[in-house]
Amino acid sequence: MKKVFLLLATLLCLQTAYSQKSAKYDIVVAKDGSGNFTSIQEAISSVRAMMTERKTIFIKKGIYKEKIVVPTTTLNVSLIGEDKDSTIITWADHANMPIPGTDVKMGTFRTYTLLVQGHGFRAENLTIENNAPQLGQAVALHVEGDKAIFSNCKILGNQDTVFAGNELSRQYYLNCYIEGTTDFIFGPSVAYFDKCQIHSKKDSYITAPSTPKNNEFGFIFYNCKLTADNMVTKVYLGRPWRPYGQSVFVHCEMGKHILPAGWDNWRNPENEKTARFYELGNTGPGSDVSQRVKWAPYVCDCKAKDFSAKKVLAGCDKWVPDVLPIR
Repeated sequence: MKKVFLLLATLLCLQTAYSQKSAKYDIVVAKDGSGNFTSIQEAISSVRAMMTERKTIFIKKGIYKEKIVVPTTTLNVSLIGEDKDSTIITWADHANMPIPGTDVKMGTFRTYTLLVQGHGFRAENLTIENNAPQLGQAVALHVEGDKAIFSNCKILGNQDTVFAGNELSRQYYLNCYIEGTTDFIFGPSVAYFDKCQIHSKKDSYITAPSTPKNNEFGFIFYNCKLTADNMVTKVYLGRPWRPYGQSVFVHCEMGKHILPAGWDNWRNPENEKTARFYELGNTGPGSDVSQRVKWAPYVCDCKAKDFSAKKVLAGCDKWVPDVLPIR
């Protein structure tokens, strides 16, 4: 009798633990039909418009060949992958292919795999990929919504991998891997990259910020690691897509692929008067500032606090991402 009681108690505990685990997610997506939906877009579309409470969508392992939009009316949605390397969202549009059914080229800004327009979006443990051939710009992730968080994600592509696409948008990337060839992190948003690996696949440029003149901050890389493919040896930290573009590297480890000059003016000497490119306390063979261009000054490490995530992302509402590491 005692053994039966213990067995029943164990089963009850397991059932309770399973129920508690399942309760963490509002919606489950699974390719094999074991969830609520087999498509990520269907799951997102099922969320009621203008919801203030967070809705969490759990995505089981699988390759999801989808072009996904989180519309402006879909707020506070979380996409949580089962495993970063095995939960993959992929598409293959590029700028020089025609829009389906027309003779018009797609252009850069229609090529996204994932477009985030709604505020309060969050992604964890996912791979977001544009695997188009290198025939033009091909965006993997396009973010316009405010207060977006990407944690433990892989964002893969070639040219123009990440488009931080709205000057009013604040974005936080933590422990992410981002790769590309040319200008693969670009746009006007405030975007903070914390403990990320930034990987260059070609001799080219990492960032192409178009920060508006009146925005105090643009792209900030903090405690990041800059790496490259073996044959890559000539990479610039960035060039200004617009005159006041800002990219800042703070306490980052820079590989030998980073060129001594560091920065490029995008074939326009006038940009040298306005671009806001800074480096603070970096390490590694690519961090030597002795031969940097004179118009992109090295800033003493004492200024690092001016580029903390809390300050950069605060805005008028004093936003602090809830995944921000304690320092």
